Amino acid sequence: MTATTDGSTGAMEPRAAAASETTDTTSGTTPAASDVLDAARRATDRAVEHLLARQDAQGWWKGDLETNVTMDAEDLLLRQFLGIQDEKTVRAAALFIRGEQREDGTWATFYGGPGELSTTIEAYVALRLAGDLPDDPHMARAAAWIRARGGIAASRVFTRIWLALFGWWKWDDLPELPPELIFLPSWFPLNIYEFGCWARQTVVPLTVVSAHRPVRPAPFSIDELHTDPKLPNPPKQLARPTSWEGAFQRLDKVLHLYQKVAPRKLRGAAMKSAARWIIERQENDGCWGGIQPPAVYSLIALHLLGYDLDHPVMRAGLESLDRFAVWRENGARQIEACQSPVWDTCLATIALADAGVRPDDPALVKAADWMMSEQIVRPGDWSVRRPELEPGGWAFEFHNDNYPDIDDTAEVILALRRVAHPDRGRTEATIERGVRWTLGMQSRNGAWAAFDADNTSAFPNRLPFCDFGEVIDPPSSDVTAHVVEMLAVEGKAYHARTRRGIEWLLAEQEPNGAWFGRWGVNYVYGTGSVVPGLITAGLPASHPAVRRAVDWLESVQNDDGGWGEDLRSYRESDWAGHGASTASQTAWALLALLAAGERDSKSTERGVAWLAETQRADGSWDEPYFTGTGFPWDFSINYNLYRQVFPLTALGRYVHGEPTFTNAFAGTLPDTREGD
Repeated sequence: MTATTDGSTGAMEPRAAAASETTDTTSGTTPAASDVLDAARRATDRAVEHLLARQDAQGWWKGDLETNVTMDAEDLLLRQFLGIQDEKTVRAAALFIRGEQREDGTWATFYGGPGELSTTIEAYVALRLAGDLPDDPHMARAAAWIRARGGIAASRVFTRIWLALFGWWKWDDLPELPPELIFLPSWFPLNIYEFGCWARQTVVPLTVVSAHRPVRPAPFSIDELHTDPKLPNPPKQLARPTSWEGAFQRLDKVLHLYQKVAPRKLRGAAMKSAARWIIERQENDGCWGGIQPPAVYSLIALHLLGYDLDHPVMRAGLESLDRFAVWRENGARQIEACQSPVWDTCLATIALADAGVRPDDPALVKAADWMMSEQIVRPGDWSVRRPELEPGGWAFEFHNDNYPDIDDTAEVILALRRVAHPDRGRTEATIERGVRWTLGMQSRNGAWAAFDADNTSAFPNRLPFCDFGEVIDPPSSDVTAHVVEMLAVEGKAYHARTRRGIEWLLAEQEPNGAWFGRWGVNYVYGTGSVVPGLITAGLPASHPAVRRAVDWLESVQNDDGGWGEDLRSYRESDWAGHGASTASQTAWALLALLAAGERDSKSTERGVAWLAETQRADGSWDEPYFTGTGFPWDFSINYNLYRQVFPLTALGRYVHGEPTFTNAFAGTLPDTREGD
């Protein structure tokens, strides 16, 4: 995956020179400020060279995407279920899973986090499949911890579904979700399009699995994971029938009765429709949605519906999962939940351009070519709510034409605007399509979500089945801010839709001055996204919302000069803005401070100095902490390229000032007011 630049050592020199040529604005400043600027220049040069060296020959960048060992455990369980396990894969996966176990016997969902019950259960069972014995010390510690927290009965639904596939849990003791759900029209509550796209892709195949209720012979017992093996699922009292929880619990009982009397013809038709829906959404690379969970459940569902392993759909799906594997030097095999080349490439392009790399540099032109080739020009599930809207977005992954996302689209356009591509007409047409699609994906409240418009129903989250994280896609501050920033750069700062987005952002600011971060951890990410967006859209640095944000960022800066925030801030307000300093989170804070005009403040200088001091000799940064978010708290991500692109962007803006763009609208606020 690691790649080349343009192939010649000499061609690197102009880039390094460009990153160092800047007007010295420190005349009259203290020696300390001058030293910080010099250190920032050197760090920028090293980071530029490091990032350029990681570009693929085709023009893209991609860092490894770390999540947690449930990906690896479920991969082994899938192979066991389908009968395709092999010794090499099992041994390598087990090596990785064992290496992630904590001293107390548990597995966490993020670096430095607490042990998590469902993750620990799945890891334990996977190691049992790999041959580890219950009496082995590391296994005994895990089992004791699991029992002390309620055993399998206290785990999430998805974990118990995996166990039910092997008879380790009863299907009757799982929530019901019938495949007839596929027939509910889009206007009906709880239809599949009320779920976020990631949940929708998972729920549809799981309705098939739930209806079939398959059981493969279990190779061993896991009674040691129950608090009482004779009573593995202790009865629970239902919530009040007048509460939402109680109402949906009783609905689940009705659905269990329906499972026994469902008309065979209707059930058969639902199964066929679900199969067709699944197959229509398989991507060109064989995966589903570019993410691992829908892929494994789709393969199980289609297999239960009679698709053998040699069927082209099944074969392509299994091959796609192998491409999610990262083989470590020690022989361990780690599964990525997803791959992020479009996201990584647009962020890398922005970082390099803001660090002084020329806009016509071959590396940036090659990146722009690749990004433009990835634009999605056919409808996807988003068009259910926007049937008249012309396609034009970008997805996160190599292949995910059904689910382009608004965040990637905004950042790709911002990246393309930094590149002087020789084919100006192609660039303008590409950007115009992307802007038009983004405008059309605005939700009714004036903000933007990640994948869908107006995906805000409260019902899916209330289903007993849906306890695996966020299952809807409401608008978020970080995505909305990126869109507002992009629209302002495109000369639409006064467009009616942009102004509504700004109003929504101002209303979403927390009392302490921060903004919640949906797709990054957490308030530091949200604030680092929103402030640059608002400033680009024309809010003055003196605006009260901006000043409150600056005050908050300064108040949570660590003693070492950096910023950090632990994932526990999603659950405990005391953690907001607090955690060990990381390169990416320090950069997010600096991006906000720089946009707010705080270039010469002590907080900014200390943050820049921390980045320069913690940079490795090769121009990179270390960052074991997870600063990306899949589902707040429930699913966390360590984007391995975040530690490179965001610090470089912040250092570049510190050295060179705010970014410049290749379109005529950059830095202007047209005095026109456009309607919807």
